[in-house]
Amino acid sequence: MERESSKKDITFYWGAATSSYQVEGGNHNDWSEFEREHHLTESGLASDHYHRFRDDFEIAKDLGHNAHRFSIEWSRIEPREGEFDEKEIQHYRDVVTALRERGLEPFVTLWHWTVPLWFRDQGGWTSKKAPGQFARLAGRMADALPDVRFWITLNEPNVYTAHGYLRGNWPPGKKWALMQYRTANRMLASAHKKARVVIRQKNKNAEVGITQNVIWFSRRGSWLKDFFFNHYFVRLIGGHQDFLGINYYFSDRGTGQYSDTSWSIDPEGLGHALNTMARYKKPIYIFENGIADAKDDKRGEFILSHVGSMKDAMHNGCDVRGYFYWSLIDNFEWDKGFGPRFGLVEINYETQERHVRKSALAYKQIIEGL
Repeated sequence: MERESSKKDITFYWGAATSSYQVEGGNHNDWSEFEREHHLTESGLASDHYHRFRDDFEIAKDLGHNAHRFSIEWSRIEPREGEFDEKEIQHYRDVVTALRERGLEPFVTLWHWTVPLWFRDQGGWTSKKAPGQFARLAGRMADALPDVRFWITLNEPNVYTAHGYLRGNWPPGKKWALMQYRTANRMLASAHKKARVVIRQKNKNAEVGITQNVIWFSRRGSWLKDFFFNHYFVRLIGGHQDFLGINYYFSDRGTGQYSDTSWSIDPEGLGHALNTMARYKKPIYIFENGIADAKDDKRGEFILSHVGSMKDAMHNGCDVRGYFYWSLIDNFEWDKGFGPRFGLVEINYETQERHVRKSALAYKQIIEGL
């Protein structure tokens, strides 16, 4: 489907997203260690996507998707510093091949919050070595996946640093460590810039950006929250991005409608989020927009209303080029465990059986323009 603009040669991407730790299963990294140390629910087999990715992509194809966002698990690729696992690199080659064979454009995320234990032990994102080490990973994967056009270096650095260095409920578990928070943000920004240079050197057709979680802060006097949450990190990387990804789930206002995670359902907020990020004058992709809805009685309308808000923003001049629902399949939702059900496809975690939800078919109709 072509996007509604004068640039009729630009494909509009419809799809869904996943992240390696949340769906693959069998990962060993800083998050799995954090779960054990803090007696949290462990991800374990998760959705066994590592072995079932072809079946899952076949479902995505049948649902009319023309793109898919997934992430690389760094701890698989480089389990020990400087030692790359060719078998795992081949796995991600196979993932990209499987997407291509089904007509889905791959959008590759290099970092979706998890890191190898050796990287954690040297100080994680507060280490001065971190940007160079991340750039080395980016270079290796760019070599391995030479036909991938779209690269997302970092997923929601604003959320990660807030939970990891201010709230302390996610790795590395630092509470109100303001100096470390500041350092981690600066190291992440440097890592993105270095990785982008490396990827673009190896692939002249590559487009490289980040994806930022955006909340619409509707209340008067909330400009400080808006700046630090929505804009601080984007300003750190400046113009060093070919596109800007945004993830939108909720606003700060009560709407009377809530997801299973008690997040307000506010499609109007997506339009505001797009308009506020349009100031950076980069093509925008909505890389995550989803709802925890185990009964599947709100998801169809959620997608329809948010896509409607997106289209309104596009008519008003926002250069939006893709919409990815979160997520393709039910997944392990970090500190919330397996309770929240975000998937277009339901997972029976006892049998790993897949069941396409009715909302997935509603999304297919939206894609087809019915």
